[in-house]
Amino acid sequence: MKYTAHQTNGTTAQHQPKSDAHVHTDACAHAGHDHATHDHAHDHDHAPGEGKKASHAHHHGHGHGHHHHHAPASGHGRAFALAVALNVTIVVVQGIYGVLANSTALLADAGHNLSDVLGLLLAWGATWLATRRPSARYTFGLGGSSILASLLNAGLLLFACGVIVAEAVGRLFHPSPVAGLDVFIVALVGMVVNGFSAWLFMRGQEDDLNIRGAFLHMVADAAVSAAVAVSGLAILFSGWTWLDPVMSIVVVAVIVYGTWGLLRDSIKLALNGVPPGVDVQKIREYLAAQPGVTDVHDLHVWALSTTGNALSAHLVIPDGHPGDVVIDGIVGTLRAEFDMHHATLQVDMGTTQHRCSLDHTPHAH
Repeated sequence: MKYTAHQTNGTTAQHQPKSDAHVHTDACAHAGHDHATHDHAHDHDHAPGEGKKASHAHHHGHGHGHHHHHAPASGHGRAFALAVALNVTIVVVQGIYGVLANSTALLADAGHNLSDVLGLLLAWGATWLATRRPSARYTFGLGGSSILASLLNAGLLLFACGVIVAEAVGRLFHPSPVAGLDVFIVALVGMVVNGFSAWLFMRGQEDDLNIRGAFLHMVADAAVSAAVAVSGLAILFSGWTWLDPVMSIVVVAVIVYGTWGLLRDSIKLALNGVPPGVDVQKIREYLAAQPGVTDVHDLHVWALSTTGNALSAHLVIPDGHPGDVVIDGIVGTLRAEFDMHHATLQVDMGTTQHRCSLDHTPHAH
């Protein structure tokens, strides 16, 4: 976790080399790699005529707590590989039998499974990119790719739903015979496979929006397959071919309802909104309650990925920097209790008026 404490009481400074002190301590492990932290303390005398003295304390460390993980939890790589392989197989089988049985619902399910394969590949790629270490070009790493993947997954789900509805409406107006038994058997197999695939992602879907996207894909497919199986069985005994497209439309409505939350949260994170489950007011109250803090401003919270959050804030402490131990305790609490994996704190003495640049209304040019 990175945090910076800064206090100032002047504008012009002259270095005193002998006053520099450097302390190095191990701060954390990020994605399996240890990093050293660097603490620097500098005292500066102002140029003659100003008669003031300023002290600057800068603390640099990377304390990425793992209350939630930047990298995918162990086993998700295998889960993605297995789910992709199973769904590719289902797409082929459902596509062939959909044509042979003349079932729109079965073909729609095959198309939906195909979109799931693409969605799984997107999510899988994003989890891999999220493990890449920060670089000079991408100083926060590539964890943000998981946000893009979840957004694209939501879009793929909605697109697939649109295709299914269009085809189902066409079949409602132009019904044709459906081989109910074949539809029932193939759809039942698809339901079992997709249900198993959803179970593979059950563990991580609550804490990772990217994994949640993959999970919803699998749940949606299992629901579609179940609906197709029911309609196939009903058609077998009743001969009501209109059940095939009607059931498809009903399932689409359920999928859209479930996907809306994923789309909403993905857009929110992509726009640097406050991540779901984070209470900014409680964070502000916690920071304001720290000894010596008289004000908290420029508080910003955003998502680095679908599993990692970041925070920056200014703490006004008139008595000056409270010391490394105090700052370490604050950032530790932010990590453990508020899921802030990367925090930047700046300490001000309150001698000047600070206003966040984002509060200024941009001027039209």
